Amino acid sequence: MKNKVNLWGTHGATVLGITLVLLMLGLLLAIEYHSYRITHDAQERITYKVDLSPDVTDSLANVNLKKVAAMPYVKHVDYISKDKAAEIFSEDLGEDFVGFIGYNPLYPSLMVNFNVSLLPDNSTQALDNFCAEVGALEGVTGVAYQENVVSELREVFYKLSWFLIVFVVLLLLITIVLIGSLIRIAIYAHRDTIHTMRLVGATSGFIARPFLWRAILYGALGGFFAALLTVAALWVASNELAVDLLAYVHWPWYGAIAAVLVIVGIVITYLATAITVHRYIANK
Repeated sequence: MKNKVNLWGTHGATVLGITLVLLMLGLLLAIEYHSYRITHDAQERITYKVDLSPDVTDSLANVNLKKVAAMPYVKHVDYISKDKAAEIFSEDLGEDFVGFIGYNPLYPSLMVNFNVSLLPDNSTQALDNFCAEVGALEGVTGVAYQENVVSELREVFYKLSWFLIVFVVLLLLITIVLIGSLIRIAIYAHRDTIHTMRLVGATSGFIARPFLWRAILYGALGGFFAALLTVAALWVASNELAVDLLAYVHWPWYGAIAAVLVIVGIVITYLATAITVHRYIANK
């Protein structure tokens, strides 16, 4: 009875250890996803202002709008007429500046946002080409945007992405080592069973088969529980930070992270078990 209790304790400790190790991997993958999403959204909110000449007609402005919208990488274009620009500026200013100065000094413009995911690696060259092509359109006087902000945001995004990728790789290596150690401890608890099976003439494959199936179960359970704990941690963070981290748009990605955790758990435990069992049998 005591051995049976110890055996169940070994199973539980192994699954718990795998769960905790995979939980750290799941949390880091979730952080990687949300850091990419936030930076991606911030880049797409950057607006490029295409200035139009003050005497441009609405029909010509709409023609230019269609031409700009059809260009590669463009996600959305808005036409801001002189009157609309004056209305927006008056709301921000809190008074009717047109009535005060007697005329509307603002120019009409096109407000352009890019689909960052479609931009090539050399996005600076693509943006320069866009500015040159748009600047050649009839009625366009220039393209204005905060170049320093765009460059700095892009640089921060790439640095953060590479940092997290390196961190994920390092954590994955640590995960392999720790789970391998847990599996070796779990198999060591069955050393008497392995020795008995060898004495009755069981082959190495026959001895290893139940341990391999059990390893798959360990990995699947560890990945499943780690995925549940990752979602629970995101729920707590969502409530504490007042950020909607559990919106429906995120669930496909969370599902992908859960699948990764289960697959990683199964693969690592299976390989660690196969190597450990065959090594243990060979040494005997």
